[in-house]
Amino acid sequence: MEKTSKIIIGIDVGGSTTKIVGIGSGRTLIEPMFVRAADPVTSIYGAFGKFLSQNALSLSDIKRVMVTGVGSSYISQPIYGLQCVHVSEFDCIGLGGLYLSGLERAVVVSMGTGTAIVYAQNGGKMSYLGGTGVGGGTLMGLSKRILNTDNIDNIVELASKGDLANVDLRLSDITRKDILPGMPRELTAANFGKVSDMATKSDLALGLVNMVFETAGMLALFAARNCGTTDIILTGNLTQVPQSRSTFETLNNMFKVNFMIPDRSQFGTVIGAALSGVDTGMHAEE
Repeated sequence: MEKTSKIIIGIDVGGSTTKIVGIGSGRTLIEPMFVRAADPVTSIYGAFGKFLSQNALSLSDIKRVMVTGVGSSYISQPIYGLQCVHVSEFDCIGLGGLYLSGLERAVVVSMGTGTAIVYAQNGGKMSYLGGTGVGGGTLMGLSKRILNTDNIDNIVELASKGDLANVDLRLSDITRKDILPGMPRELTAANFGKVSDMATKSDLALGLVNMVFETAGMLALFAARNCGTTDIILTGNLTQVPQSRSTFETLNNMFKVNFMIPDRSQFGTVIGAALSGVDTGMHAEE
């Protein structure tokens, strides 16, 4: 990598997973990565060292370090002598979503342990609209109790063989008439409202995955309508679950909106953290 200017580092610190990315001149992206560790501090230093090594960078190449995320409070001192600037996670969600999508304004949804929704505008303030506790944590917790596994790969594999007809109650199950003009009869009336005694673990896994995505999707849809946009950018780790694409494509077709999952969507927040050190008008947290 040609080093023509100093790099701004973004770090997003979760409970045990840390994501890191670099932004160079012209807002060029240095490929993001993540590491897992037993505690946030270990993951922070592990991610930083791995990132520098993999990209042949030295500490002198770094201009500043921008940190965000629930675990960023553990960073109270400079990292390897580099001062860290704390930035709002909601600002980072918005900035990262717009960068990845190329849009000027949109509703940006971060689907992680829970779900956060932000209205983002280029050159404007990012507005936190709210969210829900339904997210990846919900999927893991319910899967552990219902499916006896909280391994995401196992859940995805089970869900790939499932049939929602054995789990969810659809409008077509309860009426032959249109409730409202244009309302699709395939719309879910009640998640898990038609669980069959014959439902398999695969059916239940797909029902859980679909419930989480439909909940996040409908809240985002309401937010987008309120903000006067049809563009909804999806980011966060849950976007890597393959079934997310089919659920949101169905919602696109039903409600004529533009749910989109951009490349590197799982790194949206950390990319936004790095961008907050480049763009003007962003304020560090006290």
